[in-house]
Amino acid sequence: MIDKRMLHSLSVLTSFFILAGCSDNNNEDHTATTGNESAEELPDENSEQSEEIGAEDESPSDDDTSEDVSEEAPDDEGLVDIDFEDDLMEPSSIKALVNKQYGLPEDYAPDDLVTVDVPTVLENPEVRQLREEAADALKEMFDAAQEDELYLHARSGYRSYQTQVQLYNSYVSNHGEEAANRYSAQPGHSEHQTGLGMDVTSESANLQLTEAFGDTPEGKWVEDHAHEFGFIIRYPQGKEEITGYQYEPWHLRYLGEELAAEVYESGLTYEEYLIERGITIEINQ
Repeated sequence: MIDKRMLHSLSVLTSFFILAGCSDNNNEDHTATTGNESAEELPDENSEQSEEIGAEDESPSDDDTSEDVSEEAPDDEGLVDIDFEDDLMEPSSIKALVNKQYGLPEDYAPDDLVTVDVPTVLENPEVRQLREEAADALKEMFDAAQEDELYLHARSGYRSYQTQVQLYNSYVSNHGEEAANRYSAQPGHSEHQTGLGMDVTSESANLQLTEAFGDTPEGKWVEDHAHEFGFIIRYPQGKEEITGYQYEPWHLRYLGEELAAEVYESGLTYEEYLIERGITIEINQ
């Protein structure tokens, strides 16, 4: 009986050790497999993903990501739609881009020119014209200035291609081509041909087109309020390298109230504003 009990006990102990040994091996295999996944595969994948996110977004939080995106890709929501071909390159568009790089056809003339209903300086009937929408806006602006006891005069509006040829050649003849190019557009590259540009002055500037106009009460009023009526000062001070023209506080360009306000509030030239919007254009070099 004693031998049988001893044999039974030995059998139970042997089984126990065998089972214990199997259990340890299973745990080691599981731990090793899990450890390999964590230490070799997952960190590699996460590391690559983190590096990509860091390189592209460099943003540890959602808030930072939004700020980065807004800086890299301008948000056009709520802004005036602008299409390069349909707006900027279309001569009849209110938004047309006309400068040293982008011109107008020689035979282009607006079909809605009207004589402006404001005080003018020159008797030439051609330059007393603007496109109808711009002419209406000009009168509203002049009337508003008059309410503030400031009196503006329109000096030169629409000019045909042929008129610009004569004017530019005269400047070249008298002052040389280099000098002429700083204040006069070559034929086909003048905003006056669009019927959307008007040179304004005042008696305080002796009805002339001079930089001094910008320092007069009328000139300062125009700088502060022209955009409210759809105009911008097209060649602002300190932007000669961008526009290619000297400072002209008298030269107003009609863009429509919404777009003019956007350009004014940006503090940029029209060219810079378009680039800021992500539109690829050539600028003066």
